[in-house]
Amino acid sequence: MFEAIPHPNPLLTSEAREKMEKAPSAARAVKGRGPRQRECEGQAPTTAGSIVLLLPKIIVTALLVLAIADMLAGVFFRYVMVEITDFLDLDPVNFFWVEEVGEFSLTWLTMIGAAVGIADRIHFTLHVMTHHLPVRVQRIIYVVNHLLIAGFGGLAAWFGTRLAITNSTLTSPALQINLAWVYAAVSVGGALILIYGLGLALAGPKAAEAEEDAVAIAAGN
Repeated sequence: MFEAIPHPNPLLTSEAREKMEKAPSAARAVKGRGPRQRECEGQAPTTAGSIVLLLPKIIVTALLVLAIADMLAGVFFRYVMVEITDFLDLDPVNFFWVEEVGEFSLTWLTMIGAAVGIADRIHFTLHVMTHHLPVRVQRIIYVVNHLLIAGFGGLAAWFGTRLAITNSTLTSPALQINLAWVYAAVSVGGALILIYGLGLALAGPKAAEAEEDAVAIAAGN
């Protein structure tokens, strides 16, 4: 029986074809390394980098649970406890803190969550023209785009810090919390956006995505 050998796509660019030819040799090189060497290579990004990525996710999860619990508590106190205290002629239960806890937790949740979305690259993107450009141009656009994101994060961190310092003498009306802690969410979120944006810009697009873009360009999509 004859085995059909796939003919190389003539529409692929020379750069994309070179990547496809180098992929098997790179895979063999990685496979030929010892397990201890591969383990040592994977330890660097899993220490400090993983902490910077994991800690904000834990905080976002905790803030989300807090916001949901606060909302449920507000509904319970407003529509259940008020009726009970009125029916039994008891003193009303004060739940003045519910609104401020919800607002403050959602503020921190939004800012840190926005940074986490950048790190995980889950924000909405719309590719209209970039995928028709050469791969090298796409890489440049990728880097410039994330540098702009990092610049936005830096501005947010700077002005958020100034705003927190300006309002450091004010307190919230219900819980008497210093408002600097509220506006500090902008500083922390902006700093995280700056770090994640610079990290993605320096790392560049992933190899798999670059190959997919090259195939999309060759196919004319």
